[in-house]
Amino acid sequence: MHKSGFVNIIGNPNVGKSTLMNALVGEKLSIITSKAQTRRHRIMGIVNGDDFQIVYTDTPGIVNPHYKLHEQMMGFVNSALQDADLFLLVTEVGETFKNQETLQRIIRSNTPVILVINKIDLSNQQFVADRIAYWQAQIPRAFVVPCCATEGFNVGTIFDHIIAQLPEHEPYFPKDELTDRSMRFFVSEIVREKILLFYQKEIPYSCEVAVESYEERDGIDNISCLIFVERESQKAILIGHQGKSLKHLGIEARKDIEEFTGKHCFLSIHIKVLKDWRNSQTALKRFGYAIDD
Repeated sequence: MHKSGFVNIIGNPNVGKSTLMNALVGEKLSIITSKAQTRRHRIMGIVNGDDFQIVYTDTPGIVNPHYKLHEQMMGFVNSALQDADLFLLVTEVGETFKNQETLQRIIRSNTPVILVINKIDLSNQQFVADRIAYWQAQIPRAFVVPCCATEGFNVGTIFDHIIAQLPEHEPYFPKDELTDRSMRFFVSEIVREKILLFYQKEIPYSCEVAVESYEERDGIDNISCLIFVERESQKAILIGHQGKSLKHLGIEARKDIEEFTGKHCFLSIHIKVLKDWRNSQTALKRFGYAIDD
């Protein structure tokens, strides 16, 4: 008997969804920062065993759309609500679910739910117990589990319950695949993660990263990236005085790319202004956000 299924991870921004997915997959596939709206795309992480295949999907955090970009991000969430074999609904201690429409869709569905209360290290035992009771009342059929993804606490319990809930099915993907995304995608995400870490205010949210070329060579890869911003002033901030900020960004991104690929790389980064790209359907399609026209 072989079991396979899609486990779709859904929750508000900044609740540790990506940290949890990386812990479950055992690889850093989703970028992690303390800033909200870090996740923009839907990313799959595939875990295989002798008699099972789990296809995890990390979706963007649920937001109220202010740009066409946000609308497309919520499109990824909506598609995740339709094709799940199991929902991994991630909250944190003291949080309520902000988008009631999405929550009600999950409650009304017949799909099994694991409700994860993450970041319990930031609270106390009694409050965590109260939150478990609260969520059990909200979704009676859910398996509610407290968790600290950064420390790995109860990640094994979540994994075991996922295995128990998987339907019988042959593998959806070849057994040697880890994700549905290309190396170019992960390089762009690593660069974008550094922008989120090193810059403040609106800058990270006004940036998009595209890999223009990726040449694999013996011993060293040659990678060229473009960072798109909306205004010339943002370009100047990214570059910094005498180019120091952009140089620091490139050095730190290269380190992570080399760790991810296991190879040395030469990384060049350039910046281009693309006005109002977050509201441009053409630009969004170019960057891989548009689901349909």
